[in-house]
Amino acid sequence: MSKTKKSGPAIFMYCVIGITLVVAIVCFALYYGNIYKNGIILWIGITAFTIMYHLWMRIIFGNITTKFKKHISYKHWWFKERKFEKTLYKFLKVKKWKNKALTFQPELFSVKDYSLEEIANTMTKSELDHWINEILSLTTLAFGLIWGEMWICALTAFAAMLFDAQFIVIQRFNRPRILKIIEKQKNKK
Repeated sequence: MSKTKKSGPAIFMYCVIGITLVVAIVCFALYYGNIYKNGIILWIGITAFTIMYHLWMRIIFGNITTKFKKHISYKHWWFKERKFEKTLYKFLKVKKWKNKALTFQPELFSVKDYSLEEIANTMTKSELDHWINEILSLTTLAFGLIWGEMWICALTAFAAMLFDAQFIVIQRFNRPRILKIIEKQKNKK
């Protein structure tokens, strides 16, 4: 069984996790070890830690939802297109920027390797992952209770939620187009 090559965004994500973990450990060691007890050092440590946490949780929960992939279907009511969405996507100009977004596992969207129905379900799983990430982003607010720097935790939570929202929008924008092609293919048969 061959391992798939990691995409550029995946490698970047793992590197950021490693770097921010080291930065957080160094900053916390300096601050809490009374070596250099400066508010900026604590701020950098908290920021690095929350960034690492956000990325790490995304990988962990993406792997967890993969275990339940068989039960995730684009046919579920939650993943159906809503009436207001087309107007919203035009307003957001999704068509212009959607192809510039990073994809963690682009090989899962390959029409050469997967059927359109499998891709539609992969898009659904991806959307679900990003909805879970939206909720997980709020958990960093608890770190504000520990360190007393709620504004840092709130800012990183908001940034993470905004980051994940783009992927939800992309999946919800693209999936109806894939479903139309699937429907046309079924009608031809």
